[in-house]
Amino acid sequence: MIAQLRTSVYSDVVTVPAGLVEEVARRFALLSDPTRLRILDVLLDRDDITVTELAGAVGEAAPNVSQHLSRLLAADIVGRRRDGRTVRYSVADPTIRPLCDLVCQALSARGQA
Repeated sequence: MIAQLRTSVYSDVVTVPAGLVEEVARRFALLSDPTRLRILDVLLDRDDITVTELAGAVGEAAPNVSQHLSRLLAADIVGRRRDGRTVRYSVADPTIRPLCDLVCQALSARGQA
């Protein structure tokens, strides 16, 4: 089985090899959580931020944000760096911003944003 995805709302179809379909599904499942999306939104806006700062920005407890960051780290969507005793997080996957932009533009065009 071969899945097909559009590279943008009005562009050509890109063929996704059958072996990648499961990985694509896992990536979308990871991105389907509202808290993780809020975390990514903040990271895209305020790159290089601590868990405590992220927790305040998304309105969640720091341990909860930390758990979500762990999942995003495991998928290489975010990265972290140590700054002395502080750990700072940023978006590591360069496809996240265009993906978020594409989805937001499509929803805006449909009048849902």
